[in-house]
Amino acid sequence: MNLFRHIPLLAMPAMLVIVEIGAILLSLPMQEAGLAAFEDPSSVANPLIFIAILLVFTAFLLLLIRFKLRRVISIIIAVSIFFTFVYIFGSISYALTTDPVAGIAGSFVPAVLATLLLYLYPEWYVIDTLGLLIAAGAASIFGISLEVLPVIILLIILAVYDAISVYKTKHMIALAEGVVETKSPILFVVPKRRGYSYRKEGVGPLEGGERGAFIIGMGDMIMPAILVVSANVFFGGMRIGPLAIPALGAMAGSVAGLSLLLVFVNRGKPQAGLPPINGGAILGFLAGFGLTLLL
Repeated sequence: MNLFRHIPLLAMPAMLVIVEIGAILLSLPMQEAGLAAFEDPSSVANPLIFIAILLVFTAFLLLLIRFKLRRVISIIIAVSIFFTFVYIFGSISYALTTDPVAGIAGSFVPAVLATLLLYLYPEWYVIDTLGLLIAAGAASIFGISLEVLPVIILLIILAVYDAISVYKTKHMIALAEGVVETKSPILFVVPKRRGYSYRKEGVGPLEGGERGAFIIGMGDMIMPAILVVSANVFFGGMRIGPLAIPALGAMAGSVAGLSLLLVFVNRGKPQAGLPPINGGAILGFLAGFGLTLLL
């Protein structure tokens, strides 16, 4: 019984590692398909563009929540998820075939099926399985689009913003509650007990009360994975298998940061995930980079 109670706390770091490995595996076909989000990966202006887009999108979603337009939120999220799947399956199809017709079919058909599955049967294991693919794909796209310095700047800014929005303004909690109420599949859901059903029960209140499951935002998985991919793509030097040592350091650091976060999450209060996770990833990268210099 005690072991089962700790399974969710072990599952979340395992999911982060899966996202990071998946992002690395997708990075090569993403590069070959030319899916970089920015033309100049070394530009330090790229993180500022990313943040500006994020702030505008967040404000727009909060406005929709304020006016109780949750159906519009669901549509926006569904369209975003669909096109993310198109990019992911499209890059894989591009790597497997040179036939344009087969490539288009290989990107749109599975994207349609995956999106329909998420919305027609949004059970927690469906959301988590396809969410791992979404997170890996998004991290891969931005990881091949940004060199390490812009990524570190981005992760630091996002960590500060996350802390302010959760502990000070608390608008991130309001945003999360609004998204949870729509049951949109952009959160990882990890049950606390056997027999739990996200479709029937939801997750319960984010503040106060007992929830049936832990939830963790996709951003908490995507952001450290961006650094892992960037370190692996843009850094040469010594590798362990296909992985650059700085990338391995970022992976280890992000898992350590998430594990620290879970200690506080287990107390039942919403926590800003990016400060410990991003901080751990950056420190792990720096440790790995320092090790490569010594070797």
